[in-house]
Amino acid sequence: MLRILHLADLHLGWRPAFMPRDQAEERRRRRDALLARAVDLALDPARQIGLVVIAGDLFDTHIPDEPLVAAVKAQLRRLVEAGVMVVTVPGNHDEITYPQSVYRRHRDDWPGLLVTDPNPAHVATLTVQGERVHLYSLAYTGGVTQTDPPINRFPRLDEPGVHLAAFHGTLGEWGGDRSLPLDSAALGRAGYDYVALGHIHRAGDVRMGRGLAVYPGAVEGKGFDDPGCGQFTIACVEPGGATLERVPAGAQPVVVHDLDVSGMADAAQVAAAVAALADPAAIVRVRLTGSAPALLDPEAIRARCAHQFFYLEVVDETDSLSPVLLDRWAAERTILGEFIRRMRRRLAEEQDEGERAVLEEALRRGVQAMLRR
Repeated sequence: MLRILHLADLHLGWRPAFMPRDQAEERRRRRDALLARAVDLALDPARQIGLVVIAGDLFDTHIPDEPLVAAVKAQLRRLVEAGVMVVTVPGNHDEITYPQSVYRRHRDDWPGLLVTDPNPAHVATLTVQGERVHLYSLAYTGGVTQTDPPINRFPRLDEPGVHLAAFHGTLGEWGGDRSLPLDSAALGRAGYDYVALGHIHRAGDVRMGRGLAVYPGAVEGKGFDDPGCGQFTIACVEPGGATLERVPAGAQPVVVHDLDVSGMADAAQVAAAVAALADPAAIVRVRLTGSAPALLDPEAIRARCAHQFFYLEVVDETDSLSPVLLDRWAAERTILGEFIRRMRRRLAEEQDEGERAVLEEALRRGVQAMLRR
């Protein structure tokens, strides 16, 4: 049984543009420590890892800072010196195409096996944990690698052993023709025992004939729409099949909370409810939903609670203001009162549900704009 630590889409060196500079730098530092945690896992005797496959986008750019490159090479060297083979496949962020690409500049001293073939090829046959492992892969190279139609020719030797493929690309069922498209049917016909994939950040797998194709997912995500899976993927592979283990990776939590503010008395109670979600280690977005008890100031709520989170965003997505407040303002002989009365008359006359939703939103935004003035 061959045990593989399958990594992809670490995006080392990435900094979140949506955070203030100090927090962004701390977030980058924490994310960049991910590779060291992965190497520690691979070198744990209890895990019995024989091979580490990095299926693309190890770096967030093809020209990462040299101190980061040196740190990454030192970590990979730990694996090689301990007898754990490591295979690195360039991705689309750290693409090998460019003359200044990290993989061109460090090609001669890159630890382990660096894939450089621009088209699907039998890259090497390795002996790992007493098993012959036939490796097939490619490094996307602009102007050389086929992208249209999707790659549909995959080599396979007719020899005993484990047949392992590694590609940074997209199967049709995971996103169509994004980046490097791979023909799923052709890949299945190739008869690989395990296909180590990268590029799609959510974890998933699909049975392909006798083998298994796997996206391990981005362990540490990039934001609220890309939170990361928080797990390392270990594949247990033998001729004719594979099984998976998922291991918690100690990733920094990226969380979205929906907070229904309906029934809350005032903005202070809303702020207290946000504070109740506190997690000093977490990157958090709180979406305020429901009917707001008052005109809410998301930035004021964020500023009041931010010290209880690593990073906090508060977004006002309430669908309406409190009917009690609207009744009170509508009774006033003011421009605001006149606006509310007119909008309510239009709402009472409107039969189309779609148009009513537009009018409700116009009422909410109009009231908020007038009150803020």
